[in-house]
Amino acid sequence: MDSRTTEAPSAYENLEHWNTRSLLEAINKEDQRVPLAVERALPQVEALVEAVLPRLKAGGRLFYIGAGTSGRLGVVDASECPPTYGIPQGIVLGLIAGGDAAIRKAVEFAEDDFNQAWIDLTAHQITSTDAVVGIAASGSTPYVLGGLRAARAAGCATGAVVCNAGSPVAAAAEFPVEVVVGPEFVTGSTRMKSGTAQKLVLNMLSTALMIRWGKVRGNRMVDMQLTNHKLVDRGVRTLLETTSLKRTEAEQMLHEHGSVRAVLRALGLE
Repeated sequence: MDSRTTEAPSAYENLEHWNTRSLLEAINKEDQRVPLAVERALPQVEALVEAVLPRLKAGGRLFYIGAGTSGRLGVVDASECPPTYGIPQGIVLGLIAGGDAAIRKAVEFAEDDFNQAWIDLTAHQITSTDAVVGIAASGSTPYVLGGLRAARAAGCATGAVVCNAGSPVAAAAEFPVEVVVGPEFVTGSTRMKSGTAQKLVLNMLSTALMIRWGKVRGNRMVDMQLTNHKLVDRGVRTLLETTSLKRTEAEQMLHEHGSVRAVLRALGLE
C-alpha cells in the first residue's frame, strides 16, 4: 500500500454526482488548508533562502529541477525573475524532465530517468557555486532525486520542495521544505493543493532572495524590465511617488535611463 499522503484517498466520495456549487465549495475548503501547511514550513523556507542567498551574491545561480506540474512551476518562477527584478537571463533557471516540450505537453516516462537531471544541469556548466532546488510533490521523482544527489556530491547547495514527510527527495537535499497538505480533492491530483503549496513556497523563495539581494527599494520593483506599457506606467508612478519629478520629466528620464533605479541614481537618490 502506498503510504504517501499525496496518494491517499480523497475525503470526498461520488464526486460525479455532485453539483457545481458543492464541488467548488469543497475544493475551496481544501485549498484553505494550504497556507496553514506552508506556515508550518516557514523555518525550512527560511533556511533554504539563507543557503541560496550567498551563492547568488557570489555569482552563482539557482536551478529548479522538476517533472510535470512541479517542473512547470519551477520554469514559471524562474522565467519571471528577470522581468520582475531585472536580473540577467540565466541566473535563475527552471529545468523540466523531458525538456521545454514538456512545459506544454506531457513527455511519457521522462520523470523516471534517474540520470537525466544531472545531464541537463551539466549542459549549463553547473559548478559548486550554484544551488539546485528539486521540486517534487511526491518526494520520490527519480529525475529530481538523481539530480539532487549528483548536485550535492558536486558541492552545490541543495534544497527541495515536497508535499510528503520523510521522502527520499527531502533526504537528498541539505535544505528540504516539506509542506504536507493532506490528500487531494481528486485522489492523487497533485496539481491541486500540492501544486498550490509549491507555488506559494517558490513565490516566497524567489521574492525573499531578490529582496535580500537588493533588487527591491522600499516595496518597489526598481529594476523591473520595462517591456510593456503597463510596466512603463508603473515605473513612472513609482518615480512620481518617490521623487519631485513631474510626469513628463519622469517619462523622459525613464526612457533615457531604462529603469527606475537608474533614474534614482541619476538624481542622486540611490
